[in-house]
Amino acid sequence: MNGTIIVGVDGSATAQRAAEKARDIAAGLGATLHVITAFDNDQTEIVGSGSDTTIISGADQAAAVARNAASKILGENLRVEHFAVRGTPAQALISHAETYTARMIVVGNRRMQGLGRVLGSVANHVAHHAPCDVYVAKTDRAES
Repeated sequence: MNGTIIVGVDGSATAQRAAEKARDIAAGLGATLHVITAFDNDQTEIVGSGSDTTIISGADQAAAVARNAASKILGENLRVEHFAVRGTPAQALISHAETYTARMIVVGNRRMQGLGRVLGSVANHVAHHAPCDVYVAKTDRAES
């Protein structure tokens, strides 16, 4: 394998399109693909009652989102791993890239126009602070 490609997902269709683009890039480069979802708190929720209860945390929910997205893009000669990473989406992508010495971060362009561009977006923040290359995938529209 030749390096690590990182993509962040949040359960949205546009994030899944970014994950698909990241899959294609990782496969082409022979890289490992890390699918991550950010979580920013340790809040837990107790579901059920009595001895039949389950505790669900923000990290658990994030891991489930990442696992689900990763399961949709598995490829034959591609290693895909999924992670829940603490922080805002941009911070999580950057810190994960630093931890794994990533070759590239793939982000979508969904909020890079209009007011979102002025106020800042995940893609904008990552592009300015990433320790590696950043690929901005066209995800604001489904391919025809």
